[in-house]
Amino acid sequence: MTNAILETFPLSSGWLTLDPFLMCAHHVDAYPAANGRLGPDAPLDDRPIGGDFSGAGGWNMYHGSTVPGFPQHPHRGFETITYLRSGWCDHADSLGGEARFGPGDAQWLTAGSGIVHSEMFPLFDTNGPNPLHLFQIWLNLPAANKMAEPNFSLLWSGDTPTVNPADGVTVTTVAGQLGDATPPSPPPASWATSPDNHVAVWHLTLEPGSAWTLPTAPTGVNRTLYFYAGTTGSLNGQVIAENTGARVDPTQANTIAANETRNEVLLLQARPIGEPVAQNGPFVMNEQAEIDEAMTEFRTTRFGGWPWAQGDPSHGPEAKRFAHFPDGSTQTPPGK
Repeated sequence: MTNAILETFPLSSGWLTLDPFLMCAHHVDAYPAANGRLGPDAPLDDRPIGGDFSGAGGWNMYHGSTVPGFPQHPHRGFETITYLRSGWCDHADSLGGEARFGPGDAQWLTAGSGIVHSEMFPLFDTNGPNPLHLFQIWLNLPAANKMAEPNFSLLWSGDTPTVNPADGVTVTTVAGQLGDATPPSPPPASWATSPDNHVAVWHLTLEPGSAWTLPTAPTGVNRTLYFYAGTTGSLNGQVIAENTGARVDPTQANTIAANETRNEVLLLQARPIGEPVAQNGPFVMNEQAEIDEAMTEFRTTRFGGWPWAQGDPSHGPEAKRFAHFPDGSTQTPPGK
């Protein structure tokens, strides 16, 4: 193990993350053909509906009962970045915002002082499979911004730079500049807003036989690599098994290579916030008293209530991207 590799660890259902990242959930579901009602055309009787994480048949309903996904639930004090590689996601929130986004898109949600939202995964193809592949990354907020106004934005695939820094290597930059490629701006209260925090969320694809040396970052920045696909990858000449994470020293040269198989790697990087973290499920603050306050306020106000007729709204039968924001504005992907 070279000095640049500080630690390796197996990837489980909850990936190890470093400050300011709180969580990285990796969802891969091989949904069957759709039933015409945005759900799977398959029996659900034997599944624990309301909490289906069984993986039976290669897919989950999660907390959905008809459409897979996560019906209304609250957040306070941090951000979620939901990045889709395949499949679709329907967003709705307590402020009246709604969106449908798809392959290559990302949604960046600042929960701030409190928001309730739902994330459902509609299935459209009634004649074939409906694969879903996404990452949801929780990014902490500093104390000064934990009670910021909630905000969500859509980073459409057409606006998200894709870079080829070496032969056979593709890097999608959801956050963090790479060379001349600059992703869309993060929300205003985000830790990622300041370039001095060196926040990066990059998705790397390496074809067999390709290699790339990552650009360096300053001392004090946390950088973690998640090798989640490809059986013969290497890092600085050390073989890295599939489903392995590596914490590296970003000030040194780190070279990723793919041998006989295609490799896919997620990179999370940032300067740590370095503040105390108090957490209870979907609430992340600095002190336990603030968690207690958040729970009391949610029970009392429901963070503004829920303007939708159901807790798991989906947005119609057409696989079409859009975003409707609480201020009444509407956005669609470039060129659509």
